[in-house]
Amino acid sequence: MRTIHYDDIVKSVKNMIMHTATNLPEDALKALKKAYEEEKSPVAKKVIEQLLENAEIAKTEKKPLCQDTGLAVFFVKVGQDLRIEGGTLKDAINEGTEQGYKEGYLRASTCDCFTRENLKDKIGYNLPAIIHFDLVEGDKLEIEYAAKGGGSENVSRARVLAPAQGKQGIINFVKEVISEAGPNPCPPIIVGIGIGGTFEKAAISSKHALFREAGSPNPDPELDKFEKEILQELNNLGIGAMGMGGTQTVLAVHIEKNPCHIASLPVSVNVQCHSSRHSHIEL
Repeated sequence: MRTIHYDDIVKSVKNMIMHTATNLPEDALKALKKAYEEEKSPVAKKVIEQLLENAEIAKTEKKPLCQDTGLAVFFVKVGQDLRIEGGTLKDAINEGTEQGYKEGYLRASTCDCFTRENLKDKIGYNLPAIIHFDLVEGDKLEIEYAAKGGGSENVSRARVLAPAQGKQGIINFVKEVISEAGPNPCPPIIVGIGIGGTFEKAAISSKHALFREAGSPNPDPELDKFEKEILQELNNLGIGAMGMGGTQTVLAVHIEKNPCHIASLPVSVNVQCHSSRHSHIEL
């Protein structure tokens, strides 16, 4: 049985949040540079150039990449031979989140669903974090974090299709979602697609798909081919960088597939903006 102290988790979470707010991860930066090289529209190309300049300023001056510093979303793998000393894992992640957002001077965005009152003085600064736990073999603790802004989250959608709609039905649904989203999620975007499972499993899978290295090949050859097909279809929509038109609307499409009920085909589309702020640590 391996032991990790509560305070070490708090510190690690705080540091990853503060770093991720100002440093665009290498995969997103690489994808933006590739989009810049391949963009055909002079106007959209200039927009992407400005996005790259913004990333450099944020890194150099230690300023947030975007004023919307998002809700904190975590996917956490907990080794079954691991023990947390000094408190619970959930509390440690939440405390680290609060410290990271406070000390990094990041915006507190959580509010009551109905009154819209900010909850920073009731529940905590930008709390509660959205945490998905998974119990796995071993004695390691893996934490994946992403800052999920409102602009991209607001245009995400889930739907249960009829099984007979198949792959073409999925393509049509994804195109519908991205077409309706237009410039609102600040393209060029990354699109996570969850297929199968149940309604909520598809939604969670589509969110987790965004954490994959942008543009990396899907380990399943069939899904990899399907991702490339959808990517081409979405870029053919011509929305372009920040909605200015062009050939580079989507940087990457990532799919996660799960077995589902014989009578249903759940599909979820989760959108991430060009500022794909995510990081991963192992303790």
